Parts: sequence; structure tokens; C-alpha cells
Amino acid sequence: MSLELARSQLDLLALAALRAKPLHGYAIIKEIRDRSGDELELAEGTLYPGLHRLERAGLIKSSWTTESGRRRRVYELTAKGQGALAAREGEWRRLVRTVDAVVRGTA
Repeated sequence: MSLELARSQLDLLALAALRAKPLHGYAIIKEIRDRSGDELELAEGTLYPGLHRLERAGLIKSSWTTESGRRRRVYELTAKGQGALAAREGEWRRLVRTVDAVVRGTA
């Protein structure tokens, strides 16, 4: 699958990965990889700038935790982020339906 396509939807993927529970960066990457059946493998260098952008926008918040003796930054959705996720999901589903109609030749 095109990595460029995944990058264009990075915010949606990260927000969706955080829907169920707070996760640290590597766990977000793993969640996206697992949910995609190993089709999407995001590099840390791709994910972290996106997480920082989402945090600046108030869609996620982060805090430091210690897990297995390691200090990690954990990210979670804010109320604003939940709303943004719902809106972006709707936009994504509309785009998929529209592109599918064009590809299939049905309108």
C-alpha cells in the first residue's frame, strides 16, 4: 500500500488508534500495523511530528508514565479530539464511497 496515502491520513490513523485507550508512540505504531493486517508500517519519524501537531491543536494530550521501569510519554484523545475523529471518519468514508463510485464507473 502506498506509504504516501497513509501519510496523508496520518492524523485520522493516530486518532483512531487512540480511541480505545491511551498509548505511547510505539504502541500507536503497533496498533496501526496490527489493525491494518501489517499493511501500514509507520516510522517513528513519521508518527511523532504528527502527534506533536495533534497535541498543539488540542486533539490529544500527553503525560509521562513509567512502564516496566521505562519512562514513556502516553497520548490520549481529548474531547475535542473525539469530535475531530468523528468528523474525519465521516470525511474518510465519504471519500472512499466517492472514489469507489468513480473507479467502478457508478454514480
